[in-house]
Amino acid sequence: MSVKIYHNPRCGKSRETLKLLEDQGLKPEVIEYLKHPPTSAELRDILGKLGLQPRELMRTKEAEYKENGLDDKSLSEAELIEAMIRIPKLIERPIVLANDKAAVGRPPESVLAIL
Repeated sequence: MSVKIYHNPRCGKSRETLKLLEDQGLKPEVIEYLKHPPTSAELRDILGKLGLQPRELMRTKEAEYKENGLDDKSLSEAELIEAMIRIPKLIERPIVLANDKAAVGRPPESVLAIL
């Protein structure tokens, strides 16, 4: 089974989720999304698999969210996705992709449902 994790090694939940996957005997492809943000197409695919709108996958409490005016309700889906790629810190983490599904590891155990 092919498993990917959009991972931030400095995030406790992300580290816990990666360990949980490894404890399941999996060797996920680790994508450090702060260094290698997803493309617009990848992010749209992830959002579709999660059944979320862009703002629902954003870390709205980060200073960059307000500083960049992303709380403006008139922004389009494309504008929000572009902001997430430009400022990957705003993407909620970790995101695990497996079996053509996606899950956010909050809590880490939630990713078990897609394995």
